[in-house]
Amino acid sequence: MKNIETLMKKATELKAEGLVEGQISEELNVSSETVTWLLTHAEKTSTSPGPKDISVDWSMIGKSAFRMNHISEALSDIIIEILDENDCGVDAVVGIALSGLPLASMVANSLGAELAVYTPSKQMLTKESGKARGNLSANFSEVMDKECVIIDDVVTTGRTLEEVVEYLDEHGAKINAIAVLIDKKGTEEIAGVPVVSLLKVLRVN
Repeated sequence: MKNIETLMKKATELKAEGLVEGQISEELNVSSETVTWLLTHAEKTSTSPGPKDISVDWSMIGKSAFRMNHISEALSDIIIEILDENDCGVDAVVGIALSGLPLASMVANSLGAELAVYTPSKQMLTKESGKARGNLSANFSEVMDKECVIIDDVVTTGRTLEEVVEYLDEHGAKINAIAVLIDKKGTEEIAGVPVVSLLKVLRVN
């Protein structure tokens, strides 16, 4: 995705396919506010300036299991480092649907941990449906009384990860770390949980 016009076109296509704004933001790795801006500008209904955001396209990694495996090994190594520093362990890796799942699966295998899957509210939320709540899939590991590491692909605003931390805390998990491929927020922690990333993007303006 080279430019804004391409992003607008892709956002419009995804909306036409029935994806809600939260799902579109997941696909384009931008905030929900950016998705709203892209869609309204594509429809020529807004003249407001664009939000300060960065679109991340990591499909050259994502389309190759070979590359994903090597990236997950690097992420696992960083996770082990932060866990050792804090004298913590890991029983379960919690992958955030959708884009965090391939990484989470490979990291769980590397760390010898169980795999839990969390679907965030933004994947289910539409303007018509009102408020939705994220949840853990019953087809994967439970988190009660387990030491957990959360895995996602990209941090944009951090709201999804705050939601996951709150949910896991309510369900009896001990959250020791959050690990992501790319951190666009440039943060050291979210909701009191340390954040590690392979790449950190910092705006200078």
